[in-house]
Amino acid sequence: MTGYVMFRKDRLGRRGGGVILYIKESIQAYEIKLEKEAECEEAVWCNIVTGNSTLTVGLVYRSPNISMEKNKKIHNAIKKVSKRDCIIMGDFNHGLYSGHLYRVPGERIKEFLNLVQDSFLSQNVLEATRGENVLDIVLSSQKEFVDNVKICEPLGWDHSQIHFIIKVKG
Repeated sequence: MTGYVMFRKDRLGRRGGGVILYIKESIQAYEIKLEKEAECEEAVWCNIVTGNSTLTVGLVYRSPNISMEKNKKIHNAIKKVSKRDCIIMGDFNHGLYSGHLYRVPGERIKEFLNLVQDSFLSQNVLEATRGENVLDIVLSSQKEFVDNVKICEPLGWDHSQIHFIIKVKG
């Protein structure tokens, strides 16, 4: 896309899939790699420089059929990144109902909720993004980093778009 820098991580071993993040050219951003125990197959991490500070932005895809090992790596990545100013977004496939009630509060969902709480992250998407479920979420280390969240019509797939403003001091 003209005027944007692309950061991507393609799905390995099969056709299609992966994650892609576009950041405006006018914003100073660079990709970062996490340690091996936190390196996720379908996640990309960038630092955005905002004046005298840095905001880490991550985009994650968590398959509904994820293995325990890969799920643990996503959790390790969130633990690592949440120690700094951050926004973590993506399709987490946990099946959260609108209003924050889960259909089946399984063990993985409980672990994820505990991770978000223990990492002092705010979940900023409060409306359904696919059917009745909130599968796509935006987590932030500070609630005020994310403003004006809007759920919009799908754009070529079955998940709604999430539009929001990132607000940080420059």
